[in-house]
Amino acid sequence: MKRIKINDVFNLSPETSITICGWVRSFRANRFIAVNDGSCLSSVQVVIDYEKLDQNIIDQITVGASICVSGVIVESQGRGQKIEISANSVEVIGSANPDEVQKTILQPKKHNLETLREQAHLRFRTNLFGAVFRIRHHMSYAVHKYFNDRGYFYLHSPIITGSDAEGAGEMFKVTTLDPKNTKENGYEKDFFGKETHLTVSGQLEAELAALALGQVYTFGPTFRAENSNTTRHLAEFWMIEPEIAFSDLQDNINLAEDFLKYLVNYALENCMEDLLFLKERDEKEDQQRPKNLRAELNLIDRLNFIVKNDFVKINYTEAVDILMNSKENKKKKFKYLVEWGIDLQSEHEKFLVEKHFKKPVVIYDYPKGVKAFYMRENEDNKTVAAMDVLFPGIGEIVGGSQREERYEVLLKKSKEFNIPEEHIWWYLETRKFGTTPHAGFGLGFERLIMFVTGMQNIRDVIPFPRTPKNAEF
Repeated sequence: MKRIKINDVFNLSPETSITICGWVRSFRANRFIAVNDGSCLSSVQVVIDYEKLDQNIIDQITVGASICVSGVIVESQGRGQKIEISANSVEVIGSANPDEVQKTILQPKKHNLETLREQAHLRFRTNLFGAVFRIRHHMSYAVHKYFNDRGYFYLHSPIITGSDAEGAGEMFKVTTLDPKNTKENGYEKDFFGKETHLTVSGQLEAELAALALGQVYTFGPTFRAENSNTTRHLAEFWMIEPEIAFSDLQDNINLAEDFLKYLVNYALENCMEDLLFLKERDEKEDQQRPKNLRAELNLIDRLNFIVKNDFVKINYTEAVDILMNSKENKKKKFKYLVEWGIDLQSEHEKFLVEKHFKKPVVIYDYPKGVKAFYMRENEDNKTVAAMDVLFPGIGEIVGGSQREERYEVLLKKSKEFNIPEEHIWWYLETRKFGTTPHAGFGLGFERLIMFVTGMQNIRDVIPFPRTPKNAEF
């Protein structure tokens, strides 16, 4: 008999004969088994006749065990479910020792998130992380669907690179040599014959493709060797980076807004069971927080808030003026000084989004001193055509710019940022052959998943987080 996913069982009619396989969530009264296979949040109840089932099999039906059940769908006699499966046969595929289960997060009780992270190999089996990672899958699919439906080409950019796209220097070195040998002999004997790192961005390579294919996007892992243990930073994370030829900063802003609204709406239309579970969890968590830190909107309302509201667009100078004239600044409640020329901090972004505008905010035309070398310099010679999209609870979720398409200006800026010309000669050369205005942005995928799921820590929206002193699993 063909095996049916539990997600599909609930759409079948009573008296349908089926086979399901999954993991035991609970077994009570030697009669009722809750089975979940990960295809959805809900478990299905299996009813057995313990007088007809071999006692050896019953003894092996424990929490965490994997089983296959063949039976018939019937209307449930109990509360909590409309249908259940009347079992004809039960096969235990993999047993789970109850004494060992008691030492793990598989035991049916609430566990704190830190304990769940320590057992990341098992946390997928919990309702919480099942919901998070199903949503992550749907969001990944939605990214590809959005760009494919609009004629973008998917580009696989390299993970190993000889250039630092951001100019920040926080990169992981890739080498086959003993570090002592690289100091003495340089990199001539190394695998690539030059200094190489794990990439911080696929942007530069995406620009090359966009200047031939018109519009492309990358979606892959990126790496930052930043010694940060905050709830918003990872050493390995995923980035979505579209690049579009013949476009300017305004085109870029419009694309980012449309893209984000599409993704959030996709979650609302395709992940509602998991979202409702996460909403309920979020509301319970919110009750434990001080009143001044509680969310004004629940999770579903926050998502609808993004879809239904136009994003506010202001330039950097306007943003700084608002911050400087705010009561928070005048009462010295900001930890970081507000003045023109600073790189806005999380507290500043939070104020603009959550208190002043109470809408998603796009800030553009930043001071050139706080942004990357490749961003197009504006006519005022003080700012660049950069933009950030700020979301409530997250802060910056998208960062992008119109790229500097003028060869001489780009060469000058790379020198100002101490980026050797020989490292990016190929990037510079694209400005010699049919250069054109072009733009793009980066969306941190995990930050998107944090917003959509309501999770507060970025380590809980990636399957196996990589952070300082932590590369387990």
